[in-house]
Amino acid sequence: MKLARLPARNQAEAEFMRSAPLYIRLAAVLAGAALLAAPLPVMAFSRVKDLIEVQGIRDNMLVGYGLVVGLNGTGDSLKNAPFTQQSIQTMLERLGVNTRGQTMQTKNVAAVMVTANLPAFAGAGSRIDVSVSAMGDAKNLQGGTLLVTPLFGADGQTYAVGQGPVAVGGFSAQGAAASVTQGVPTAGRIANGAIVERETGFRLASMDNLKLSLHNPDLTTASRIAQAVNTYLGGSMAVASDPSNVQLKVPANYPGGVMGLLTDIEQVKVDPDQPAKVIIDQVSGVIVMGADVRINTVAIAQGNLTIRVNETPQVSQPSPFSNTGTTQVVPRTSIQVDDDKGNKMAVLDQGVSLQSMVDGLNALGVGPRDIISILQAIKAAGALQADIQVIG
Repeated sequence: MKLARLPARNQAEAEFMRSAPLYIRLAAVLAGAALLAAPLPVMAFSRVKDLIEVQGIRDNMLVGYGLVVGLNGTGDSLKNAPFTQQSIQTMLERLGVNTRGQTMQTKNVAAVMVTANLPAFAGAGSRIDVSVSAMGDAKNLQGGTLLVTPLFGADGQTYAVGQGPVAVGGFSAQGAAASVTQGVPTAGRIANGAIVERETGFRLASMDNLKLSLHNPDLTTASRIAQAVNTYLGGSMAVASDPSNVQLKVPANYPGGVMGLLTDIEQVKVDPDQPAKVIIDQVSGVIVMGADVRINTVAIAQGNLTIRVNETPQVSQPSPFSNTGTTQVVPRTSIQVDDDKGNKMAVLDQGVSLQSMVDGLNALGVGPRDIISILQAIKAAGALQADIQVIG
């Protein structure tokens, strides 16, 4: 077996390395290792599945009104919740019991609102979870059972029926002189507590055009998704119509139809873009800054003026056995002023990254709430190239 001969240029380079001094060969090896270890640009690729949702494939909200029975004296007081009494009378009349004109004193029943989310492709007979919340002055739903409750959609049609024991995460206990409450005992949940009676009627397989809606609308991200999908399909099937939507035409005779198409393009990788933004929560002092936040050259100095006033009154008494003096309270006031003279001014150069900006602010020894004021001042000066969104 003969080995392939190296080109003349490679042979000359090999001869040079063999004849070169040891330090030159060692330097070449270290340089090569440094090039291999050099960090590459980090691309935050995400699946299309995590960036979009197909229009039409969504949950539908259901709501209903019902009664929870079996409470241990923690239900609604019928005097303060007349709707509960009316509901009890209506329910009993349906069961053949007439209670009109009678006085009710029960506290074992609570009027509740029942909510649920109906998945897009939930079939008739499948089960969904429901949430139960008290409407009146019930103190606790623990141990209660929800009676049959129809759940309606926005069109007024009944899509599910709920019933079952309510599971409450919180609790409440009280005695003659003290009480304790943990969590919210007036709200609970019933796992698989509703049966789907009607389907939404959405037919995905019959669609010829799909609309992909972005979770975070962005011009660049929408264009990249359309380009990546077209590259994968080998045609011009996807078009970014606006920052929020990408129109996708279903190719004819695609293997698996619409389901096969969505299954394939959901795994396509895209590098999403996002605008430079700073999120500030003034209540908790939390600050979140994106990686693309940049600022122009700016000098920052932070300092606080603190004035402390301490009152320490003293008592002045006359000499013993004195007939002329009286006891007096003499005020003593101590005032201290701290203007933080030790703080320095920091200069942040133009185009600095998020890490450099954080390091510069930390060098001033400022806390999160002071950073909020500094960022707002930098934005007011026109040096912060990002949007500031204040929440809370």
